Amino acid sequence: MILANRWEDYKVLDTSDGEKLEDWGGYILLRPDPQVIWKTPKEQKAWKHLNAHYHRSSKGGGEWEFFDLPHQWQISYKLPEGCGGALTFNLKPFSFKHTGLFPEQAANWDWFSKLIAKRVAEGREVRVLNLFAYTGGATLAAAAAGARVTHVDASKGMVNWAKENAQSSKLSDKPVRWLVDDCGKFVERELRRGSRYEAIIMDPPSYGRGPKGEIWKIEDSIYDLVKLCAGLLSEEALFFLINSYTTGLQPGVLSYMLNVLIKPGFGGTTTADEIGIPLEKRGLVLPCGACGRWQSES
Repeated sequence: MILANRWEDYKVLDTSDGEKLEDWGGYILLRPDPQVIWKTPKEQKAWKHLNAHYHRSSKGGGEWEFFDLPHQWQISYKLPEGCGGALTFNLKPFSFKHTGLFPEQAANWDWFSKLIAKRVAEGREVRVLNLFAYTGGATLAAAAAGARVTHVDASKGMVNWAKENAQSSKLSDKPVRWLVDDCGKFVERELRRGSRYEAIIMDPPSYGRGPKGEIWKIEDSIYDLVKLCAGLLSEEALFFLINSYTTGLQPGVLSYMLNVLIKPGFGGTTTADEIGIPLEKRGLVLPCGACGRWQSES
């Protein structure tokens, strides 16, 4: 399992009975997590000292209950040495239990920021395409390491939030294109334009809609999208990253796609695994999805 274990401003304190107890920069949030099927004793004091609690509804969705939480606050994450310093994220509770950040993705930021920084130090350009880019965690990590980034998300609100994170991280002057677009249609247009990238990141949702109502279902669409994206990789391709939060797409599925669609044309190596976050005191790990990684040999 790949661990996101270098956070200072974020911690999973405990988990039990379908919920995870988290510390987000000093604010204690309790949120549902379908992976937490165990009912271990709730011994930590933080269970009784919450700043906010998201209650899932039996009819779907849910709502936040607030006790003492600001409308917005910030946390930071330090990238590995030589990869651009610290990133700062603006957080706020919003629809369906989210805060605007998936902390487990820091494990991937560490991985690809090192690859980017090394190549940039060699005087070579790294153009990164970030699809389903959300609030920009991967975009900021790539830009901080020295890449030119194209950030694509179907939600205008998410793209604006990502820009705010870039400003808070003092990365507004970095070469980032911020685009509100349907990811699949954007890739098709980029192919027609002859655009090329050294790296591609995709963090697709299980289900979603584009800006014009386009329907996305990961199990129906992900293979074809990866196949299209393979055509966007340059001869100097560096890495390809796919994230999955869908239980139906196991690490082996992600590895298989990369092995049949990317590796034959570019060589390199493919790995895939679960991503997890260590619990603060139990010595255990909370699983948080999976990722597939391809990287070149040079």
